[in-house]
Amino acid sequence: MSFAANTLVSPERSRLDIERLVIRHGATAFTSEWDQEGSVIGFRLKDRQIRFHLPLPRPEAFGQTPGGKPRDRRAQESAHGQAVRQRWRALLLCIKAKLEAVEAGITTLEEEFLAHIVVPGQDATVGELLVPQLRGKGPIALPSHSQA
Repeated sequence: MSFAANTLVSPERSRLDIERLVIRHGATAFTSEWDQEGSVIGFRLKDRQIRFHLPLPRPEAFGQTPGGKPRDRRAQESAHGQAVRQRWRALLLCIKAKLEAVEAGITTLEEEFLAHIVVPGQDATVGELLVPQLRGKGPIALPSHSQA
């Protein structure tokens, strides 16, 4: 069973909990947006812009039970709502764990959030730039260091 599989906490409450959490850890800006594909939250922490994409399941994915039995419209909406609430709580847990690891000195902000740091001068995170290359869609382009 996945974390928060039966949560009753609304996505709006989880988003607010994330905002409060990052503010407690020194965030100087916070943003969130959504569309049909999912939600995005971003915050600025120690001069780093950090962005998380939260892909959300589509309602039609819940037309059947895991056993293959059809669901009526109300049951489909309920199952979809539960999945959305679960993902928001999992995102809160993820961010909280990362911030706790940084605060405890286990890791650094850059190490812990690396995939989610927005690259200066680009509208992409480190992960958005590197993950496709790691999946074999091109070589990883590392900067060359010339010595004078």
